[in-house]
Amino acid sequence: MTELRTPTPRAALDLLLAGNRRFVAGTPEHPAQDDARRAEIAPSQRPFAVLFGCSDSRVAAEIVFDRGLGDLFVVRTAGHVAGAEVLGSIEYGVGLLDCPLVVVLGHESCGAVGAARAAVEDGVLPTGYVRDVVERVTPSVLAARAAGRVEPEEIPAEHVRTTVDLLLDRSRVLAERVGAGRTAVVGLYYHLTDGNARLVTARGLDMEGSATS
Repeated sequence: MTELRTPTPRAALDLLLAGNRRFVAGTPEHPAQDDARRAEIAPSQRPFAVLFGCSDSRVAAEIVFDRGLGDLFVVRTAGHVAGAEVLGSIEYGVGLLDCPLVVVLGHESCGAVGAARAAVEDGVLPTGYVRDVVERVTPSVLAARAAGRVEPEEIPAEHVRTTVDLLLDRSRVLAERVGAGRTAVVGLYYHLTDGNARLVTARGLDMEGSATS
């Protein structure tokens, strides 16, 4: 499939968004999901995007973007919180697999964001390791409140923006590739109700759609 060999960051984003439009319209093509594709990629992988998203069972990346085997290098945690393992996985995707695009995918009605919002408002944190997840999401909730973004959709979208900034701040590998125009990092917000994924932030794409340095 020549479309997946070495796309530009913009072309990779266009592939994802085109697949999402098919999913929303109820006309998925289910590409790269047959036995021929399975055999083709068995020796090695060359995904065209790293997708870092929430573990929520309602947001399965290959389904909502209508992609197949070997297309996406997927990393998922509750609330798309990023620790060392996540950063290492993303650096593997861009540094060793040469992915031209990193996507942070947030979504409507995110449980982790909701729990962080409740913790800020009520001062009550959950127990166990769930508390760690909530604490990592809390700065996004505070940033949204400081900016006057208090609607249910605005806070998860702000968390997407915060996560994009965090990835670029903490990963020198990723920041250098974005600076060189080899990779873009974008944030998408997924609507559970209609299946639409919309762009909320982009780093490494200019207004005309080409990669920037």
